[in-house]
Amino acid sequence: MTRLGDKYKSEIKKAMQDKFAYKNVNTIPKLEKIVINCVTKDCVLNSKVVDSIKSDLGAITGQLAVTAKAKKSIASFKVREGQALGAAVTLRGEKMYEFLDRLISISLPRVRDFRGVSAKAFDGKGNYTLGLKEQIIFPEINYDKIDKVRGLGISIVTTASNNEEGRELLAQFGMPFKK
Repeated sequence: MTRLGDKYKSEIKKAMQDKFAYKNVNTIPKLEKIVINCVTKDCVLNSKVVDSIKSDLGAITGQLAVTAKAKKSIASFKVREGQALGAAVTLRGEKMYEFLDRLISISLPRVRDFRGVSAKAFDGKGNYTLGLKEQIIFPEINYDKIDKVRGLGISIVTTASNNEEGRELLAQFGMPFKK
């Protein structure tokens, strides 16, 4: 088991139960999945960009990325239905905990002028979304081999019922929220 997975079972569950007084053990919030995606307009002009994004996401997560395609055509953006626009990876289980551990302890501190992540990026149901401006903050990315610096969207999906529970769960995992 991973470090954060063990920490959740041994410490975080107990701390959450003490703070929110859950009657049922199964109602204690937990991480469900983490979705990492990268979509860019460069894919419209050059379809080879998708392969680059997929290899970057594969290196970061250790899992094969799925191509993200346009759901409908938009003439003003020169996008056709079914056209590849980027890639996404969904992590669950041990890989999810391992990725979150690397994100919190290694990657986020590498961001220039990092003062913490916003505590306001919750969706009302306890899920957190984080935007990164560049994929090169991950040590798995070889700086010399990337063709262009791209941003990533990271969505952390929890079983929490509201923002307060979700924020507390991520804070227990060590997410560096701004004070």
